[in-house]
Amino acid sequence: MKLLSVHCGLPRDVVWHGSKVTTSIFKEPVPGRIALRTLNLDGDRQSDLSVHGGKDKAVYCYPVEHYEYWKVELPGHALPMGAFGENFTTEGLNEDSVHIGDRISIGSAEVVVSQPRMPCYKLGIRFESDDMVRRFLASRRTGFYLAVKREGEVGSGDEVTVLDHDPNSISVSEINRLYIAKEYDKEDLRLVRRALTVQALPESWKEFLEEKATRLSA
Repeated sequence: MKLLSVHCGLPRDVVWHGSKVTTSIFKEPVPGRIALRTLNLDGDRQSDLSVHGGKDKAVYCYPVEHYEYWKVELPGHALPMGAFGENFTTEGLNEDSVHIGDRISIGSAEVVVSQPRMPCYKLGIRFESDDMVRRFLASRRTGFYLAVKREGEVGSGDEVTVLDHDPNSISVSEINRLYIAKEYDKEDLRLVRRALTVQALPESWKEFLEEKATRLSA
């Protein structure tokens, strides 16, 4: 498993549907090595801290394997690594194999998988399509966020090593499915109960899943 490319971006103003919007979704590749801090990479900033950033979303990872799918789905779009706003483009990690709470070393840093990405309308701005958010969620190729357990330096080409994997945790793909599902069966309710015990899953996700399970099982 490998970190193929590192990307950072600062807030910029763009015009979307006649209104000015500030976004940091446009990322550029970073040469050499860069410091990974508790809240983000040096040189990377989130625009709207009410929904982006924070310790549970310090770094956004996206698997390079998904790019082939999007090349078919998005003909005519240039898709360099970093196109989906990710900080890390990775090889060998995917939503099925990665579990919430997995502890991973990259360079001299140590990170923990915290949650899937739930895209906002700014992904639509990046691809000039209001339908992009729906398509991204439906694909379940969402990537995932990392919390920083130990600060360090990272760079393109670094090996990615899973230090601790709890098979009793819940995978990123399972969380995605529970988020999208219109109804829950008994197995889904069991998965929700399991998710609520995972320490690394943010409280906002636990509250959402618990409320949804209560509503769908009523």
